[in-house]
Amino acid sequence: MVVLVTGSAKGIGKATCERFLKEGHTVIGLDLLPSQINHPCYTHYLCDVSKKKTLPSLEGINIIINNAGKQNDHDIENNLVGAINVTEKYAFQPEIKSVLFNASASAHSGFEFPEYVASKAGLIGYMKNVAVRLSSLGATVNSISLGGVLTDSNAPVLENEKCWNEIMAATPLKKWATLEEVCDWIYFLTIVNKSASGQDVLIDNGEYNLNSTFVWPKR
Repeated sequence: MVVLVTGSAKGIGKATCERFLKEGHTVIGLDLLPSQINHPCYTHYLCDVSKKKTLPSLEGINIIINNAGKQNDHDIENNLVGAINVTEKYAFQPEIKSVLFNASASAHSGFEFPEYVASKAGLIGYMKNVAVRLSSLGATVNSISLGGVLTDSNAPVLENEKCWNEIMAATPLKKWATLEEVCDWIYFLTIVNKSASGQDVLIDNGEYNLNSTFVWPKR
């Protein structure tokens, strides 16, 4: 499979690229930042997904993973408009098999920064629209809504004992997801899954359904 991953330079995007390469797939990454991945089956493009004109010409994409996003920094343009640009450019062609969007548990709870919540909630709505339009091509289209994930971008709370204790008090399973766990979900929904489409999968260690909250250091 030819897999396109946005936001591929670090965090979830980088881990996703490495997982698909490990499984023998060809991977193309799009990011504003250069990549640290050195693999014969990996190609990296420097581009801004929020700007259509910067997207490279690519053909034969089988899987699209819309992961690129920012928090509290032009969230709607990066998180929502960028995903729309990428999907509309690369998904609607006969080779497409699956599209996945990285939404957020915040899209369900409403907790977090205003534009971030709006952008991620918009992704879920757009995902359903794409699922309907791609159904004639037999492609599955879904999203994942992650709660806390152990990444460098969450260092402000991971390294703040008070914040971390508050988060764990509100998290029923008393843990956050690892990058490996997230990649398992991404791989399952895009490669293994053949029947679920138009679904948003909430992956937050029970926080939203059992005790929704949002903790972040005060600015």
